[in-house]
Amino acid sequence: MNGISWQFPPDLIETALQQVLPLPDKGVEPERARLQHAMRSAVFNGGKRLRFHLLLEAAFVASSALKTELDLDGVLPAACAVELIHAYSLVHDDLPAMDDADTRRGKPSCHKQFGEATAILVGDALLTLAFEAMTHVPPERSTPALRATAIIARASGENGMVGGQMMDIAWSNKKENGGVISTPKSGEELLQMHALKTGALIRAACEAGGVLGEGETKAIEFLARYGAQLGRAFQLKDDLLDVEGDPEIMGKSATDVANDKITAPAFFGIEATRRLTFEARDEALFALEYFGAEADALRHLAHFVAEREK
Repeated sequence: MNGISWQFPPDLIETALQQVLPLPDKGVEPERARLQHAMRSAVFNGGKRLRFHLLLEAAFVASSALKTELDLDGVLPAACAVELIHAYSLVHDDLPAMDDADTRRGKPSCHKQFGEATAILVGDALLTLAFEAMTHVPPERSTPALRATAIIARASGENGMVGGQMMDIAWSNKKENGGVISTPKSGEELLQMHALKTGALIRAACEAGGVLGEGETKAIEFLARYGAQLGRAFQLKDDLLDVEGDPEIMGKSATDVANDKITAPAFFGIEATRRLTFEARDEALFALEYFGAEADALRHLAHFVAEREK
């Protein structure tokens, strides 16, 4: 995400995550230490920290609109949480029962490094740690933190990311569906799967950021709308890159095309998918017209997501 002027430096993000997920204590049992090392490997493996940045930036935008100072102590726990949830989802996505990917970001995937059972437990542990992290807020920040927790929890479960993943599996995994693969009945159904599997957590990061920044109702609504459209653009562009991108640059061994998944280019065609991507980008930018220059980083991000090469 080069060229985007974030309000918060990368070392702030990495320090916050290190505090939530430190190195194992010297006295911890070796079995648990192995799990903790695997969890750290899944989190500290070169990700863009997109969702973390989104939550912080949305909180900054919401508070700036009211000309109030952002309380980072009340925001960082939720930002860590969305990053942990995203990391867990990738670990489980790569498992043989899911996408069966050998690499992630150019490195061996978690189950290839540590084994399948450990990878499952890594996902379980990161998801639970995410919600533990969200409780680490000052007492006076407990009300917005509770509301943000509900937003992120809903986006992470059956009503969001997990529900979308189930739809994706139904369209691609014969083992899970009695040897039968169903297909989306319409383009809207495919886009709804995208909205759940990918868009829900991105939208939640923006909406929860607005809540934690104690923004006005209208500001939170526009941030959530921005996040939903950004998530749509992100997944559509991912589908395009799965067809047009360089695997060496992408850093992933398994592709949706190779796994016979229903992708946007397969359903709509490449040119129509590109058009839908730019339409989502423009809708995201439109949602930010409510804000001033404080939302410029989010505007640049919308362009980056739709126009990136990896």
